[in-house]
Amino acid sequence: MVVSLRLPSLSSLFLPSVTRRSPAVLRRHHHHILRTPVFAASFSAQTTVSETDDRVDTQKSNRVQDQAVTPRSKDFNAWYLDVIEQAELADYGPVRGTMVIRPYGYAIWEAIQDYLNVKFKETGHSNMYFPQFIPYSFIEKEASHVEGFSPELAVVTIGGGKELEEKLVVRPTSETIVNHMFTQWIHSYRDLPLMVNQWANVTRWEMRTKPFVRTLEFLWQEGHTAHATPEEAEKEAIQMIDVYTKFAYEQTAIPVIAGRKSKVETFAGAVKTYTIEAMMGDRKALQAGTSHNLGQNFSRAFGTQVLFLMLQEIEASFVFTDESGLRQHVWQTSWAVSTRFVGGIIMTHGDDTGLMLPPKIAPIQVVIIPIWKKDDDRAVVLNAASSVKEALHAAGIKVKLDDSDQRTPGWKFNFWEMKGVPLRIEIGPRDVSSQSVVVSRRDVPGKQGKVFGISMEPSVLEAYIKDKLDEIQSSLLEKAKSFRDSNIVDVSSYDELKVAISQGKWARGPWSAGDKEELRVKEETGATIRCFPFEQPHGIKSCLMTGNPAEEVAIFAKSY
Repeated sequence: MVVSLRLPSLSSLFLPSVTRRSPAVLRRHHHHILRTPVFAASFSAQTTVSETDDRVDTQKSNRVQDQAVTPRSKDFNAWYLDVIEQAELADYGPVRGTMVIRPYGYAIWEAIQDYLNVKFKETGHSNMYFPQFIPYSFIEKEASHVEGFSPELAVVTIGGGKELEEKLVVRPTSETIVNHMFTQWIHSYRDLPLMVNQWANVTRWEMRTKPFVRTLEFLWQEGHTAHATPEEAEKEAIQMIDVYTKFAYEQTAIPVIAGRKSKVETFAGAVKTYTIEAMMGDRKALQAGTSHNLGQNFSRAFGTQVLFLMLQEIEASFVFTDESGLRQHVWQTSWAVSTRFVGGIIMTHGDDTGLMLPPKIAPIQVVIIPIWKKDDDRAVVLNAASSVKEALHAAGIKVKLDDSDQRTPGWKFNFWEMKGVPLRIEIGPRDVSSQSVVVSRRDVPGKQGKVFGISMEPSVLEAYIKDKLDEIQSSLLEKAKSFRDSNIVDVSSYDELKVAISQGKWARGPWSAGDKEELRVKEETGATIRCFPFEQPHGIKSCLMTGNPAEEVAIFAKSY
């Protein structure tokens, strides 16, 4: 089904079952949108109160605040939506299935962009931009591509008040328009490799949406390359999934499993699809990034048309002249990650209190909370807090001083914990007198995560904070690894696979069966083959479904 943009729906949000209803009904279904933000006193309420009297009122204020974020352990989906709202990551757009990414959420996306942009350029790629509107005839040129994307297409039929001569597709992905332009630019082996990337928005008309994970419109980067040989294309596809894997581990502390997709799960129009699969806190899989070896599928689709229609201009088709003087179709790749990664970070590391951000991806790494009771102490405490902020900022640490008067220190504790800031520094009058601060870790609740008496001397404090940020980054990765590994079950039969999936776990087992058997697993268990991991056990085993020899193990899981 193709969706026309004549009459976009403005009456509903992310929940498809809610359409035109009264405000009272909307309040019942969208309570997480309309309620006033208040914050849970979980991590802060467990912390050890300092010897200073200034923190006593803080502790009392924590206890009287209502709980707004649904505990993750109680309702994972409600918790996820609450965190997105309360942490000010995103809000709902007026068109059903769309979202507005708020500054704090966009800052996480910017951190993703900053890292990947450097890696793309280091590996020889250049940024550029392709149009958002694509002629419908382009989509039709590659048969499996149009079949795969037709149900998700948004199509423009009217422009400037007139019926368009040809329908335009709002970009669902850019392989077709990229190939159209590549035919204009590639004429000889000297023009290869051609390697570009674009940061753009994408529209896919999803029926079931979830903020960041699956929305009608989302942001992503998509890389496109053309090569002279199949070996070069394969090397590129593997290189880019390796870039994504390293990013996931080192920046987001998400221990993804990299591997190859099955034929059923391969991208429409690709020869091979490589993926990184992440286990979320509810044990569902999230496809966090993909890299496709497109072979010659798209170059043949576009080049063949030109060859038939423009035989006198064959050099302008998507065929190039190699060093031997022979004409060949190029070999291609495409690869992408999107704002879905933000959802993955939330669902991997968050807890009942809210968001928990790895320091390398956090928009704010340290928040400073000044504490005073008497007006006479205010200026002294704020001056000390400002000095600490300036010292940390000069050291390259992303730091915020919350010196607002409108909220109590306890409210601020809860607010910044819920927003996932890795470290909190507390400064009261006695801390100023002793020239020290109190430091609390977001990832370690209670007294175990709070340290008193850290010197304010810049070199000492800077070294301590950087060391703690590194510890938190490593700790989050190890915790996620442990969770992932404890929820993957090795199976040797279909019955064992069904048991593992019914328990909400991932199943890993030998597989050599065909598409029919794979679809049977999906129909009967709801699980799909997430990937054939790159890391494989040695030796031939027996397929868990057919009993035939199997050279590889596959990972099955329910997914987003």
